[in-house]
Amino acid sequence: MSEALVIIPTYNEIENIGKIIDAVMRLSDGFDVLVIDDASPDGTQDAVLSKIEQYPGRVYMETRQGKLGLGTAYIHGFKWALSRQYGYVIEMDADFSHNPDDLPKLYHQCRDHGADIAIGSRYVSGVNVVNWPMRRVLMSYFASMYVRVITRMPLRDSTAGFVCYRAEVLRTLNLDNIQFKGYAFQIEMKFKSWFRKFKIVEVPIVFVNRQLGTSKMNSSIFGEAVFGVISLRLKSIFSRKTFT
Repeated sequence: MSEALVIIPTYNEIENIGKIIDAVMRLSDGFDVLVIDDASPDGTQDAVLSKIEQYPGRVYMETRQGKLGLGTAYIHGFKWALSRQYGYVIEMDADFSHNPDDLPKLYHQCRDHGADIAIGSRYVSGVNVVNWPMRRVLMSYFASMYVRVITRMPLRDSTAGFVCYRAEVLRTLNLDNIQFKGYAFQIEMKFKSWFRKFKIVEVPIVFVNRQLGTSKMNSSIFGEAVFGVISLRLKSIFSRKTFT
């Protein structure tokens, strides 16, 4: 068993999942992979099962009954990882928007350079997004600015979904108290970690819009983030002792 686990949530990722697992398996750091699949009807689970056979002891899958939200998928994966004593846990998308070759950068920031959390950041060194419509680039960029203003976190990409956590961070946070399921989940995890004074480092990456499959982003997810950030900030001010 590796000391680092990569969690990949999936729903209808048949075009990508086999390729992304192969790409992670080729890396010299020897990451394990856990796929959390929300009952994909397109054959995603069968593709993962074939990879479990191809890479015994390194690829795993947990299946859930229906689309239950990105945040709950990661919480499920975090608990799975902690129960198996992984030292480092990494979130990554299935669609190659996050380059698997960047995984070691995040991992080594935590393992070798003292970070508690390493974020694959699109905005820490300019705007490094490829093939997104300008409207979506602006929405994402200004969403991160909005979060920075409201929460006072010194992060350029608080909504990033390419993140490595030291296991101690996940053990310290009360995962059952994570409120949000969509876009705001990423903000909540970072804010509660920063609130507890964990060291967060942003590592520059290039984010590439998916080439295959369909995006799961929608307007309701953005709405949750806008109002969720205000809620998080107010709770941190008025309920400091219970805010974790």
